[in-house]
Amino acid sequence: MPFHSWTDMILCVQGPQSLLAEQRVGRPSSCVGKPGFPADQVMQSLNPLSCARPYPVEVTTNPVDTNVPNPPPQILSRDPEADLLCIAKTFCYLRESGWYWGSINATEAKQHLQKMPEGFFLVRDSTHPSYLFTLSVRTNRGPTNVRIEYSDSLFRLDSNYLSKPRILSFPDVVSLVQYYVSFCHSEGNKDTPCPSPPASPSPKEPAAVHLKLLHPLPHSAQCPSLQHLCRLQINRSLAPNTELTELPLPKRMEEYLQRYPFKL
Repeated sequence: MPFHSWTDMILCVQGPQSLLAEQRVGRPSSCVGKPGFPADQVMQSLNPLSCARPYPVEVTTNPVDTNVPNPPPQILSRDPEADLLCIAKTFCYLRESGWYWGSINATEAKQHLQKMPEGFFLVRDSTHPSYLFTLSVRTNRGPTNVRIEYSDSLFRLDSNYLSKPRILSFPDVVSLVQYYVSFCHSEGNKDTPCPSPPASPSPKEPAAVHLKLLHPLPHSAQCPSLQHLCRLQINRSLAPNTELTELPLPKRMEEYLQRYPFKL
C-alpha cells in the first residue's frame, strides 16, 4: 500500500536486539573515536527516545515484550585510582607523624608499650592480609591491638557487627586517631557529656576493654625534627575553621604545613 508522506510510515520492531544486530553489521569498525561516534555508544543497544533519526519514525512495541525479564541492574565498580590515592595519602601522613612504626608485629608492639603508662599508642602495619593498619594501645589490662578497616576510601576501627553502624569513618588514619585522642582528652572533663555506653556483652563473650588514646609513642628510630615540632605547635594554635591561606606565611612554609595538617 503506497504512503503519501514519511509520517505515514510505521516501523514495527521486535525489540532492541534485532536493531543492535543491524547496527553491528552496518556500522564500520573504525567509528570509535570518530566525530559523531562516541566510544561509549558503540556496540550498545539503542534508546528510541534518545537516538537521532534522519526522518520521523513511529515505533510500536509488541505487547509480548512486556513479559521479557529486565536485564540485571548495572553494578558500579569502584575506581582503583581513588583507592590508590587515598591509601597513598594516608601513608604520607603516617610517615610525617613520627608514631607510625611500620612492619612490626604484635609481640614487638607489646614490648614497646608494656613499659608505658595507660593511654600510649602506636600505629603499625597489620599482619592480617585483609587489613592495612593496626592500632596498638596500652590499656589498664596491658597492651592490646585493634585493626583498622578500609572500605570505600574511608577508615574506621574494627568492631563486631552490632557496633559497626555506630563506628565513625574517616578519610585517613591520622584523622581517625586524632578524633579519638581529642575525645579521650575531653572525656575526662566533667562538663563534656559522655556518650551512652555500648550494650553489655553476653555471658559467652569477654568483657570489652576500654581504650584510652592519650599520647602517641614516637618511633624510637625517628626523632622528630625541629621543623615538625614547630608545625605541630602552629597547628595546635590555629583557631577552629581557620585556613592556612589566611596566615601571613611564606609559600614554602604554607606548603610544609599542608603536608601534615594535624595536631597530633
